[in-house]
Amino acid sequence: MIQLKIIGLQTGLPRTLGRADAMEPMDREWTTGFFKEAVADVRQVTQFGIEGDGQADLMHHGGPDKAINVYPAEHYAGWAEELGLTLQAGAFGENFTTTGLTEVDVCVGDMFRTGDLIVQVSQPRQPCWKLARRWRIKDLATRVERAGRTGWYFRVLNEGAIHADAVLELIERPAPNWSIAAANEVMHHRQQDAAAALALATCPGLSASWNASLSRRAKGGEINTKARLDGP
Repeated sequence: MIQLKIIGLQTGLPRTLGRADAMEPMDREWTTGFFKEAVADVRQVTQFGIEGDGQADLMHHGGPDKAINVYPAEHYAGWAEELGLTLQAGAFGENFTTTGLTEVDVCVGDMFRTGDLIVQVSQPRQPCWKLARRWRIKDLATRVERAGRTGWYFRVLNEGAIHADAVLELIERPAPNWSIAAANEVMHHRQQDAAAALALATCPGLSASWNASLSRRAKGGEINTKARLDGP
């Protein structure tokens, strides 16, 4: 039985920090939902996320394909040592801090259940500048992406309740060859591989945004290949 255990449940609403007139870029005003606080009670989960949670940039965060941000606790000791920081659940802005499975164990399209709640893995997380801003380390997002320790997103297939020590049980795995680690490899490190892009784009359960990005890449690769074969 494949299980994912939640050891930290965090939510937070957007807030504005910093000063508009700050000279140092890291001190300037910004609005973010990155800061999450531990939740001890039961929370309802809908297709748009967890009760009491929100995002500031709805163009790039949140929505049905990114309803829940998940990060494996297994990575925290390594990051704490590498970055010289004291880290705890929620430090990477995640809603679920989990243990038991990492990016090499979880696949795109995986469906997990706890009680009535059913969630599905939609894509790896792509860390943005707000992670770097939170910890005042300019290249942190790049380092996370390069290391492949990104975490992933859940969409919600069936709404239900969640609590901080819930256990999620894998109930279906439609794409066993597409681990989160493999998806990260194609997206970030095999950018000229049109065939791999097309294969990942057609993976069951992949988010709409990754599908669109990879489909464009695959089409561009096909066009470039045809141009080379046809000549000038």
